[in-house]
Amino acid sequence: MAKRALITGITGQDGSYLAELLLAKGYAVTGVVRRSSTDHYERIDHLVDKVAIVDADLLDPSSLVRALEQSQADEVYNLAAQSFVPTSFRQPVLTAEFTAVAVARLLEAVRQVRPQARFYQASSSEMFGKVTETPQNEDTRFHPRSPYGVAKVYGHWITVNYREAYGMHASSGILFNHESPRRGLQFVTRKISHAVARIRHGLQEKLVLGNLDARRDWGFAGDFVEAMWLMLQQEQPGDFVIATGQTHSVREFCEIAFKHAGLDWQEHVVTDPKHLRPAEVDLLQGDAGKAHRVLGWRPKVDFPTLVKMMTDADIALVAPQGR
Repeated sequence: MAKRALITGITGQDGSYLAELLLAKGYAVTGVVRRSSTDHYERIDHLVDKVAIVDADLLDPSSLVRALEQSQADEVYNLAAQSFVPTSFRQPVLTAEFTAVAVARLLEAVRQVRPQARFYQASSSEMFGKVTETPQNEDTRFHPRSPYGVAKVYGHWITVNYREAYGMHASSGILFNHESPRRGLQFVTRKISHAVARIRHGLQEKLVLGNLDARRDWGFAGDFVEAMWLMLQQEQPGDFVIATGQTHSVREFCEIAFKHAGLDWQEHVVTDPKHLRPAEVDLLQGDAGKAHRVLGWRPKVDFPTLVKMMTDADIALVAPQGR
């Protein structure tokens, strides 16, 4: 009998790649979506006839219970969150509800309805924030620098608590930045690749950014969702840093993207202090040694390939608008 998986956040970047992976492995996949007047299925348009969609809301415990009863999930992947750091400064309480307390609601629903199910929590490198050591591993102290990071710390520790208190197979992936052509336009990597495409097609002249020196450990989302799946195939649950182990600056991302499109980034990129965070995270670099040893996981797509992939995709996407 096919394994059954429930994915919250299935319409997001990670959810769409994870759904593809699980379907390819023969899973029956159910995706949780919030009821709204318009459907935002762009990332899973090609999957809607292959997955079951259930209406549920992370703020409503009874709807989560119904989703679990309906899906009879063997594996639950909690990818839904308010995940944009700048928005978390503007809406800290909403971020706490969706990104922190919602994890407890879902864990409690799993404990009541499907206690034998294996649970994955999407933790984040933003939990490290003002880092105390580089690179960061599973034992590095958390010092989050945004309401989003703080909320993710709660989600992380409540997952550990349910694992220890109730013996649940609950694991957290501490994922460092992972990007793709499906990344939201508000994130800096996609903001760059999309602007490069628009500039290339003559639709805009300038790209306004904040801190060009911020360094991140950027990987490909398609690689990272494989690590999520691998965590739930282990006999013992645990927490794993998932990262490439290499860092690059926003400036480097610009250089590669613009050059790939035949443009000089310095002619088009300008900086504006209003795009700086109230509390900046200057450097994040992950040590995925435990994932290498225990999961046998390693990233396949390197940084230049990722940047070029995103730039090519946006050039193709924007092309019809530039005619």
